[in-house]
Amino acid sequence: MIQIRRFRPADAAEVAQVVATTLNISNSQDYSSAYLEATIKRMSPQFFLDKAEQTHFYIVHDGNRIVGTGAIGSYWGSTTEYSLFDIFVLPTYQKRGIGELIIHTLEHDVYFRQAERVEIPASITAVNFYRHMGYTFKKGHETVDEEQLYRLEKFPHQQTASSSSSHQQEGAS
Repeated sequence: MIQIRRFRPADAAEVAQVVATTLNISNSQDYSSAYLEATIKRMSPQFFLDKAEQTHFYIVHDGNRIVGTGAIGSYWGSTTEYSLFDIFVLPTYQKRGIGELIIHTLEHDVYFRQAERVEIPASITAVNFYRHMGYTFKKGHETVDEEQLYRLEKFPHQQTASSSSSHQQEGAS
């Protein structure tokens, strides 16, 4: 049974493995092996322990197995702007609504509810998924930046038209 809960320190090693697996499989068509290796090396268990101290970090699990992750935290120390981070779904669990579950959970978090603006650094692989979830390109950021990411944003207190309900790829963020 798929459930979502807050990250616990004991999750760090498995979360790092979920991220590495997702990057190597889902993102390999959009990024070089050198880029993926460097990203995986940076996203170690300690990286996620540190991230969990700075954000509200969630994991999705199927029984005892972690199958997805996502976090929301301050955008560069702001108390009115926040950012979504580290949204990953294991490839074997993609296209099952888990990415949407993560986004909906993050969008019900207290940080999102108090935010004037929420940004997400989106991978090439996942950009269409986030656009489907109502995120739009940040002005002047319609192409990938030096980190090979798109910058998308949402303004939680403004009404936005819903995108089509077709499922997009739920790769990595």
